[in-house]
Amino acid sequence: MALVAGIDIGSAYSKAVILNETALLAHCIIPSRGNYAAIAEEVFSETLAKARVTSSELEHIIATGIGAPSAPFACLQVADMSCQGRGVHHLFPSVRTIIDVGGQSSKVIKINAEGRVVDFVMSEKCAAGSGRFLQIVARVLQVDLNDVGPLSLRSTKTINFTTGCAVFTESEAISRLSEGASKEDILAGVHASIAAKVAGLVKRIGLVDDYAVTGGGAKDIGLTKSIEHTLDLHSLIPEEPQITAALGAALLAQERYAAL
Repeated sequence: MALVAGIDIGSAYSKAVILNETALLAHCIIPSRGNYAAIAEEVFSETLAKARVTSSELEHIIATGIGAPSAPFACLQVADMSCQGRGVHHLFPSVRTIIDVGGQSSKVIKINAEGRVVDFVMSEKCAAGSGRFLQIVARVLQVDLNDVGPLSLRSTKTINFTTGCAVFTESEAISRLSEGASKEDILAGVHASIAAKVAGLVKRIGLVDDYAVTGGGAKDIGLTKSIEHTLDLHSLIPEEPQITAALGAALLAQERYAAL
């Protein structure tokens, strides 16, 4: 059976997937840490080790993400949104809209019944609508990032942030904390702010049901609940929402090899 790999070198995290036909053999997620070439090699090597295979056994490799050019071992580079669409379609064939909350930006992607991208919109460069924003506020509040979601669900009075800028919201979070606001309420307010930005993107492109939430932000239950509340619609979330683009790249590699 053909072994293939998909590599997604993102700005915040890098991911790799190895498939045997369409069965997931192994995956790996590591922080990108800036040096894309070194990270591409590292995440690829770790995934090979987990799958207990060698690179020579792979029939095809596709790279995606901002650091894709730094993966010279890949046979081909494919746009990340195309890979995202293919990966989500494999997991949830009914999905037509993808909300991807990544480390540096958020995207809303519309796909057709075959998983191909038909339209998309991205957030502005400011980190306020991305997972980076959650990291900033978690650091300010001295809360482990893994605890942000559960803590926010204990909020009794969501803080309304008056600015949409990550820098000013950081300052506002510090001020609210000094005024006695709870960490739970501040985090709920941050989630509401990100959800509002996501809803703005959705409004620009239009929401076609079903929709899935992917990216690191999808691991934050408080954020996903806030997005669902803002959109007034239940979401679908992959078991591992950070690897959907890498999965899509591997699936495209499988299709390309089969067509040869």
